[in-house]
Amino acid sequence: MPAIEAIDLCRAFGAVEALRGVSLAVEAGETHALLGPNGAGKTTLMRILSGLVEPTAGSAYLLDQSVGRSRALRSVLGLVPSGDRSFYLRISGFENLVFFARLHGMRRAAARRRAGEVLAAVRLEDVGRRPVNGYSHGMQKRRSFARALLTEPRVLLVDEATHDLDPVAARQVRDLTTSLAASGTAVLWATQRVEELAGFADRVTVLARGEVRFSGSLGAMTAHARAERHELRLDARAATRWQSLDHALGALGGLDPADGDPGSVLLSLADGVALGAAIAVLADAGAEVQSCREDGPPIERAFLALTSERAS
Repeated sequence: MPAIEAIDLCRAFGAVEALRGVSLAVEAGETHALLGPNGAGKTTLMRILSGLVEPTAGSAYLLDQSVGRSRALRSVLGLVPSGDRSFYLRISGFENLVFFARLHGMRRAAARRRAGEVLAAVRLEDVGRRPVNGYSHGMQKRRSFARALLTEPRVLLVDEATHDLDPVAARQVRDLTTSLAASGTAVLWATQRVEELAGFADRVTVLARGEVRFSGSLGAMTAHARAERHELRLDARAATRWQSLDHALGALGGLDPADGDPGSVLLSLADGVALGAAIAVLADAGAEVQSCREDGPPIERAFLALTSERAS
């Protein structure tokens, strides 16, 4: 059985449907990305899987046990929330972790030993005795990871862990997650940062407006990339009159100047318009297109295509 399984989950908050028939499965040792824009339903799904919110309909299972407020499940579940205000700011990171370990039923000696181990795992042992109100934002994220590791979880739910971290801190958090998955932990990683998934996530589920728009490998996801936006390098004279060229395109698409390059423009094609047709119109208008490339990496374009209004 999958380590994490959601079957037709629905959740409504009044008239707002946060989740509409969401299903996914995550195997042991897998890092599964949950990708979606703000308001897609990622955090609601995480809260249901962690037992903090009950679904309106559908079922959720961790390690083949129905999700709920079960102490047994909490002992095998690690949760890294998107915003964490549950630590005591005036005491040290070490003391906070000892406190939460005790809540899990550990004896004091075992709690202190485990707190030291997880601080070392997230590379916070040097600041472990400092009050947490002096921690940087990156330290706070790693501190939340440390708490999630206290029980050596078999399931790890991570919600927007790298949303506002610098590249170094974000890499540290991802490396820690990868090492956990390698030890057999099932990881569900919610994010809206598509650039961090290559070489990290095994599979991905894309949510938009509470619905699953895609589920599968990253390679399969990139097949949905639409080449609707291109960067064109024009001859110097044509580049200065991009507005008249934009007018000439009419319903075929639009032109915008490219940031930082006065000789380039960005071509956005209307739905169903072939690139060649647009370039032919530009040529008729006196513009020489010297080079053309798709704007943005394929995974980003696939994400935009899958989460657009037209995909709904």
